[in-house]
Amino acid sequence: MRSILKTTTLFIALAAGPGFAASHAETGNPMVGGAAMMADMNIIENALNSADHTTLVAAVKAAGLVETLSGPGPFTVFAPTNAAFEALPAGTVETLLKPENKAMLTKILTCHVVAADAMSDAIIGMIADDNGAHPVPTVGGCTLMAKMDGEMITLTDETGGTATVTIADVKQANGVIHVIDTVLLPGVEKADAMAKPDTMNKDTMQKDAMETKAETPMGDNPMVGGAAMFADKDIIDNAVNSADHTTLVAAVKAAGLVETLKGDGQFTVFAPTNAAFDALPAGTVETLLKPENKDMLTKILTAHVVPGRMTAADLTNGLTGKQFNNLQTVSGDALSVQKTASGKVYVFDESGNAFEVTTADVMQSNGVIHVVNGVLLPK
Repeated sequence: MRSILKTTTLFIALAAGPGFAASHAETGNPMVGGAAMMADMNIIENALNSADHTTLVAAVKAAGLVETLSGPGPFTVFAPTNAAFEALPAGTVETLLKPENKAMLTKILTCHVVAADAMSDAIIGMIADDNGAHPVPTVGGCTLMAKMDGEMITLTDETGGTATVTIADVKQANGVIHVIDTVLLPGVEKADAMAKPDTMNKDTMQKDAMETKAETPMGDNPMVGGAAMFADKDIIDNAVNSADHTTLVAAVKAAGLVETLKGDGQFTVFAPTNAAFDALPAGTVETLLKPENKDMLTKILTAHVVPGRMTAADLTNGLTGKQFNNLQTVSGDALSVQKTASGKVYVFDESGNAFEVTTADVMQSNGVIHVVNGVLLPK
């Protein structure tokens, strides 16, 4: 599953990527809009100093997002320049800044934000791993498609518009900014409304606000590995977006289990983090990923999968004191679940190891994922 979750790490190392005029790796933080960018200041504090981003700052203030983007994050912000906003149809920016259009403005701005610290080398790596096009889910519920144009990273929005990263890896205390040359837009219906500012009346905006809420991928699902988890996507489609599960994804691919875990299911998957795999004896993961060890890898992975959709409440149903609920996995091996007095849930494998469920009830279209902090092993 290391390769399944590797996709989200796409956002971790932009600084090392080629083709950026002002690379963080080469010069420290680049200048933006004629101003020095301080890595110990947050996104809002730095953006206020850029002469090229006054429109973006005004929009962030109008949308009430200043406090959010001043928070701990981490966030990756694709930051359109003033020129990018000026390229929108006449009157669009002025209309969006009106109080009655706050919901649409918020939707557009949050479609430029990813809930992760996403650097360019990781993005470039994920694009390569996904055969030239990597999906990037945003906080706003939009999905961008990251690609390469020569040595430059591009982002295509849901309307087919494409922005180029012109300045990458502007490190912030709470994430990273990548300057782009085009405003990224939500899907076609909302883009049509933007193209006609006079249609953005109160009724339209209320409808858009309701649609935005319905389309937000997180809902009751927790974030995993810095990424939103979509309850209408399958286990694999979500796992590839978690930066904490790249090893698990790689392992699932190596074992040939992708098609199975994309199937109708239902499945309950206990998903070990990268740190869980790193805690195994040195060389274990590398050995398991070799083709000649596919059977053993498959055995281990399927010992993390239980048939059916079992929420945390199902797993711990009826438990009191030091009682256990016993489960049989797809591999035929047994797992046992125990709930502590403090409410923590632990999963025991056949080797006697006990690992905590650190994130529970990540609902999927074909089951549920529970993140665990250890690799469950058969006897």
